[in-house]
Amino acid sequence: MTEIHEKFIRKSIELAQSAVEKGNHPFGALLVKDGEIILTAENSVHTENDCTRHAELNLVSMAVRQFNADTLAQSTLYTSTEPCAMCSGSIYWSGISRVVFACSVEGLAEISGGNLMLPCREVFSRGQKEIEVLGPILEAESQKVHQSFW
Repeated sequence: MTEIHEKFIRKSIELAQSAVEKGNHPFGALLVKDGEIILTAENSVHTENDCTRHAELNLVSMAVRQFNADTLAQSTLYTSTEPCAMCSGSIYWSGISRVVFACSVEGLAEISGGNLMLPCREVFSRGQKEIEVLGPILEAESQKVHQSFW
């Protein structure tokens, strides 16, 4: 099972690198259902001149327009870095039932200096529905894109 997660985590890290190459912060996310990638997104804070355009929020915004509630509930969101409080809220409200992340908020804080570092598990624990969270997975790999950026 870990190998499947690693494959998708590595893809999210590739998306994070792609975001950097476009002038954005190093974050990437993808949505997987039944072992297939159904949607991808990157951070676009700088290119869209909008501080809310995090990879996970971009992904959730597209996903809720394209897929029904059943599809979202059966999907897993993979992300290069643990979702922030804003993105965690959007994931919660979307109905996506599982999050798998690479770099933890603590790992990111070590590299970037940190800012509003609230673990997604803590955000989700305040809700009424359960969201499964796995991570960090391949944290050292995910930190490389952050180390070259921050």
